[in-house]
Amino acid sequence: MLVWSLTPLTLPLRYTWKISRNAADVKTNLLLHVLDEAGGPIGWGEAAPNVRYGETPEALQAEFEALVAAGLGHCRSLPELTEFLSVRPPAHALRFALESALVHWEAARAGQSVAAWLGLPPPAAAVPTAASLPIMEPGAVAAFVREHNIGRFPLLKIKVNREGAVDLLREVTRLFPGRDLLIDGNEAWSDADSFARDWESIRALPGLQVRLVEQPLPANQAEGYWALKGKVGCPVFADESVTDVADFAEIARQFDGVNMKLMKAGGYLNGLRILRETRAHSLQTMLGCMVETSLGIWSALQVSSLAGICDLDGFLILQNEPFELVGEEQGFLRPYGEQPAL
Repeated sequence: MLVWSLTPLTLPLRYTWKISRNAADVKTNLLLHVLDEAGGPIGWGEAAPNVRYGETPEALQAEFEALVAAGLGHCRSLPELTEFLSVRPPAHALRFALESALVHWEAARAGQSVAAWLGLPPPAAAVPTAASLPIMEPGAVAAFVREHNIGRFPLLKIKVNREGAVDLLREVTRLFPGRDLLIDGNEAWSDADSFARDWESIRALPGLQVRLVEQPLPANQAEGYWALKGKVGCPVFADESVTDVADFAEIARQFDGVNMKLMKAGGYLNGLRILRETRAHSLQTMLGCMVETSLGIWSALQVSSLAGICDLDGFLILQNEPFELVGEEQGFLRPYGEQPAL
């Protein structure tokens, strides 16, 4: 029988993490570990609850306790866990933590790297990542980028809301003219017309170089995305529109790419399926994250060979990252080890 445990992690942030729908100065994630009651390797997994998907640390802890009571410890293989969770589906983030912990345990028992166990090539020795700027007053941007040395990253993601997007992007492009930007609206615009009007002002900013725009409208605005398709002047990527399931034929009508996050996909296997479905529909692939420790980022890096763009700086937002499973230098990430050792 396998023994599971869960530990809440209180994670103060280095700065206020503000996006269009909320702001936070501290995060509470959940650390799971699993081992055989007879001893041996330990499998570790992380859950980063996201309020956008109705997830809270307290709710995930309650779900975990219910799963343990229902016989979680009797699942000794990934197929057994998959079947068990199919009839007791937990929140996406908890499902990822459970599946990743078991995958890490199984890989360690087999003497394989996690990437090899998943049937993937190893991650590159140095994986480029974007760095994200939260929403802030334009006058605060220069000091922020100096304090956090944001200029070392070749790709920048700018979180925006409808009200301040133009002024914030004007200041970013003044500081970084010609720098590739990912502009992330997190569903900030209510409809295609309001976004199109603001986008005209944004496109006119001197020095602006946009690599892509991410989820400017709510996920339920399919007609708005149809209207924008091919008219923005850069790729438009889905984030909130693709969680654990999606109609990819419809997603291809609305978007040019997909940002897959393991926390919302609910596991390695479904995350890989989403990346492959994205490619199969001739869409661009992006690998993203929540605010996570290096355990979650290490896990994402194991599937990074399938992503065209990586946005995996969530662990750099933490004031005191606890595990040091990933290193960062000049905007490139390096995962340490073939299995996560905490």
